[in-house]
Amino acid sequence: MLVNMRLSDFQCIIIILSSLLVAAKAEIYIVTIEGEPVISYTGGIDGFEAIAGESDEKIDTTSELVTSYAHHLENKHDMLLGMLFERGSYKKLYSYSHLINGFAVHISPEQAETLKRAPGVRSVERDWKVKRLTIHTPQFLGLPTEVWPTGGGFDRAGEDIVIGFVDSGIYPHHPSFASHNTEPYGPFPRYRGKCEIDPDTKKDFCNGKIIGAQHFAQAAIAAGAFNPSIDFASPLDGDGHGSHTAAIAAGNNGIPVRMNGYEFGKASGMAPRARIAVYKALYRLFGGFVADVVAAIDQAVRDGVDILSLSVGPNSPPATTKTTYLNPFDATLLGAVKAGVFVAQAAGNGGPFPKTLVSYSPWITSVAAAVDDRRYKNHLTLGNGKMLAGMGLSPSTHPNQTYKLVAANDVLLDSSVMKYSPTDCQRAEVLNKKLVEGNILLCGYSFNFVSGTASIKKVSETAKALGAVGFVLCVENVSPGTKFDPVPVGIPGILISDVRNTKELIDYYNISTPRDWTGRVKSFTGTGNIGDGLVPTLHKSAPQVALFSSRGPNIKDFSFQEADLLKPDILAPGSLIWAAWSPNGTDEPNYVGGEFAMISGTSMAAPHIAGIAALIKQKHPQWSPAAIKSSLMTTSSTLDRAGRPLLAQQSSETEAFKLVAASPFDYGSGHVNPRAALDPGLIFDAGYEDYLGFLCTTPGIDVNEVKKFTHSPCNSSMDHPSNFNTPSITVAHLVGTRTVTRTITNVAEEETYVITARMGPAIAIEASPPAMTIRPGSSQKFSVTLTVRSVTGTYSFGEILMKGSRGHKVRIPVMANGYPR
Repeated sequence: MLVNMRLSDFQCIIIILSSLLVAAKAEIYIVTIEGEPVISYTGGIDGFEAIAGESDEKIDTTSELVTSYAHHLENKHDMLLGMLFERGSYKKLYSYSHLINGFAVHISPEQAETLKRAPGVRSVERDWKVKRLTIHTPQFLGLPTEVWPTGGGFDRAGEDIVIGFVDSGIYPHHPSFASHNTEPYGPFPRYRGKCEIDPDTKKDFCNGKIIGAQHFAQAAIAAGAFNPSIDFASPLDGDGHGSHTAAIAAGNNGIPVRMNGYEFGKASGMAPRARIAVYKALYRLFGGFVADVVAAIDQAVRDGVDILSLSVGPNSPPATTKTTYLNPFDATLLGAVKAGVFVAQAAGNGGPFPKTLVSYSPWITSVAAAVDDRRYKNHLTLGNGKMLAGMGLSPSTHPNQTYKLVAANDVLLDSSVMKYSPTDCQRAEVLNKKLVEGNILLCGYSFNFVSGTASIKKVSETAKALGAVGFVLCVENVSPGTKFDPVPVGIPGILISDVRNTKELIDYYNISTPRDWTGRVKSFTGTGNIGDGLVPTLHKSAPQVALFSSRGPNIKDFSFQEADLLKPDILAPGSLIWAAWSPNGTDEPNYVGGEFAMISGTSMAAPHIAGIAALIKQKHPQWSPAAIKSSLMTTSSTLDRAGRPLLAQQSSETEAFKLVAASPFDYGSGHVNPRAALDPGLIFDAGYEDYLGFLCTTPGIDVNEVKKFTHSPCNSSMDHPSNFNTPSITVAHLVGTRTVTRTITNVAEEETYVITARMGPAIAIEASPPAMTIRPGSSQKFSVTLTVRSVTGTYSFGEILMKGSRGHKVRIPVMANGYPR
């Protein structure tokens, strides 16, 4: 019997291994097929009337017409797979019917080849990964005093607008999302999303403020990346990122940010009364899969969100398509915009290097990250009177007292502990408490902090456990571009990030610390005290483009050819942003278990724009996504608080960064100005046909590829992509002279505008006509002529400025790179 048991176990193992080998060969593919999705179906199939009209508009997705047509498409997906493959040899993960027509399927590469050859199949693409593009800002942006009052105050700002978040979920118990302290939220029949039930608590995730909550993980599960114990098979945020972005855009107003017993101020979202709809498709360790993200976006639009906030982007330009704008992800977002949904997407964190953007398409608002005016600084005063600058969100040591400085490598309990990198101060048990107690502990900032295996939070815990009055973390060498952020800690602590200051500290410590002939310390006589780092200073040299924020020029294909389209579109705060966090989140080791985190990334900039877009949508409910984008761009600022041109953080050989003059490739049109965006005067509007025209006129484009992803033929009269009606002008390859046209629409009272143009000396610029009077609601064309004066090998920058007789100012950036004839 025992032998039989072992044999059967062995047979089971063989079967399991062989099935794993089969599964290992299978991969996830996103397949698009012939036939229009719901959003662009204009009829032609017996039994199914047309759904889409002539213009871009919201479609009632609950209608019998829509649901039956969507069901028809899904049946066709199932029939195709059933005809080609044996049951059990594939797994369909999702059917996409609303924004694109296709499905995600888990099959072998051989089956994928079969699919490619099947009639009616337009494209078969292997799934690819995406990643996250990781309080004071409402005041910095003027919302409480200049914007919220115009819409009825903070308790009405964003009323009846739904913002959808495709992110890592939400922590629904956070006060930023509570509904019990606000005026009750009524039912909202226009939104049709659902609320999943938490499998552990058996409660749903919604409360009136959070209006929908769903999770998408079929591709992650099929790929073997999903771990239910840490990723949660529910909308619960297992990371913190999703809660953070949702709170920035739409978190409640006036939420106290408390950490380590200290209040850092009160947090608020940009549109604190907006509703939150959660579509979890990102996970803690691996990011996410496009198949899941596309399903989440498709569902969000079907459910009726007004705004989509995407702090997610591909790891690199999609290699499988010739054009960056044409892939299932961007095609899905084109469908979303056609349905009237405004999309804000993080531009990427690949800065400060050029061509690092991961948000390419004209229909998306790509958001770069700015450093705002708040800086947290601190200092360490040495016994010799020298004051060393650093950073640390911590209280001070006793103001009138100095303390001995004790280096971690001088208080080791045992030399064998060197294998633990004891100078990182991550393990209290390897250091001598008797020698550390009552003193300031000196620790070293190693690569472990960069890789995430060491944290400043852990240093503070070690110092506290050993009875130290505080700690100093010293950086002895720094790679260009390394970013140091202040971290809130409960005891006095400071990070000395400047290598020169660290050398001063080490020299002082060595001189004032006598040793015996073996190198052992005889006595610690060097002293110091740590200042108060809890109060920020406000700088006028703000905003600045953050070092990490991805830069243009925008690219149109995988060979990094430049596009005739400016990206990023706009700049918004994205550095050191306080907002809600999930206590489950472990990705940010300094905030494990915390309810708030202060983190940086274009991930933080995108929801600022999503929330401000909600305020614009609230005031102008009929505006298209392009109109909202135009109002944000044409009213933005290229000057800092002191009235000087914007600066960008750039890599430096000697310090963390240097400041250089910024260009539109750093900030797009400029830094967002919410008050002006509510009343832009003129807008540059565009719709689905315009986006098609841009695609169809892009040099080198394959028109069949356009049809593959848009289900629309190319018959545009646009002539050149630089004629696309966007509030910027970009000519990547200017030979001789080119004239581009734009159409403006008056969204205010009748006004006369005087048009002026200026440009760098290498390119001549002329705008025509020089002035125009526009009636309310009417549109007029104007043209801009660019001529190469001298070939410099670099872009020239300029702008068109329209000054209205009623005080409106409309500005669009212009850039061109001149080439010889």
